[in-house]
Order: sequence, then structure tokens, then C-alpha cells
Amino acid sequence: MTVTLLVADDQVLIRSAVVQLLRSSGEIDVVGEAVNGREAVRLARELHPDVVLMDIRMPVMDGIEATSTIRADPGLEGTRVLILTTFEEDEYLLAALRAGADGFIGKGAEPDEIVRGVRAVRDGESLLSPAATRSLIGRYLKIDRTVAPTGRYDARRLEELTPREREILVLVAGGLSNQEIADELVISPFTAKTHVNNMMTKLDAPGRAQLVIWAYESGLVTPGS
Repeated sequence: MTVTLLVADDQVLIRSAVVQLLRSSGEIDVVGEAVNGREAVRLARELHPDVVLMDIRMPVMDGIEATSTIRADPGLEGTRVLILTTFEEDEYLLAALRAGADGFIGKGAEPDEIVRGVRAVRDGESLLSPAATRSLIGRYLKIDRTVAPTGRYDARRLEELTPREREILVLVAGGLSNQEIADELVISPFTAKTHVNNMMTKLDAPGRAQLVIWAYESGLVTPGS
């Protein structure tokens, strides 16, 4: 099934190149382009894309505020946000994930990587390997104290999880895939996926990256543990 996508980036050359590459894939329908965060929010409300490919550093409204606005809009519950980032150089990545972004991908990624990433986010799956996701988020949680916690990740919410779900949340934060979790706990991959999906529902986490943030921000897992 074709994925509908909105691309938000103020750099016209990058935006045009990404749009052209994705349209040529035959799997992505680029339904709109935004030059700043405010326009991204407006077009998201108008077009209801499956995914917004969002740059962080943009004028008028940056990608963090735009992501937070989109994730908080009940009318956009089905729209996911994939951050387009420069990875190592982007100190705002964690803030975007805290705001509700579902994943991240580098601007230097190959076209097929971006297509797979968009599809993964649309399907609620892990964008990169779980280990890469955990490593990057863990690094920022250790060094980034410029953004205050949102208060959303209240440890008391973890009481909504079963003991097995809390056990699996620790493994998700440790970078394990569903298959690896299944192997570790001697359960089926389907059962592992079901537990992960149940946790997403209970914690209002739109994607796996948000579960990792939950594990760290709630104190269930500490950086370096």
C-alpha cells in the first residue's frame, strides 16, 4: 500500500532532492511540501498524511514545536513524524523525540533507506536497528540537560504495565528487537510484538523510539545500565 508523505524542510535543494527520490520509488506518494514548521502543521491538518518527514531547524516554527503540535492534535492521531536529521550534529534530536517524534533518519541516507524508514514509521515499527536507536537516545539522555523533561514520563504510569511488560520495556531500551526479546524470554516473536504494542497503547507511545524514551525518562532504566 502506498504511503502518503508530507516533507518539511526549509532548504529547497534538500527538500526537492528528497521529494524526487521518494516519488521515483513508486512506494511513496508525496502529497505536500512545507518550508517551515507552521506550514507543516497546516498542511498536515489539511492533507492528513501517513507520515511527516520533518527537519528540525526551520524558520517561523521549528520541527520540535511542529512535531509537538501535530502529536497533540486529536485529528492527526494517525499521522506519524519521522525526523530528518544530521545525527551527530543535531543537539535537538532528543527534544524532538520527547515532543513525540516516531523516529529519525539522516540526511545522508540512501534513497532505499529513507523509503524503508518511512514505511517502518508508518507501520509503527523500529526505524533503525533497535541497538542504533537505543545508543543514540542513550547518548543524548546522558549529555543533554538543556531541555527540561516534559512531565509526560511519570514513573507512576509504569504501574499500568504488567510485570512482564516492564521486563520487556527494559529489553526494548536495551536495544533488543522483537525476535531477540522472544529468544531472551523464550516466547514467540508474535507474543513479544503483542506486549510491545500493548505498552505503546498504555503509555500513549506512538512508536518504539518513544518506549525507549519512556524507559529512560521514567527512571526504569538509567544511562549506562
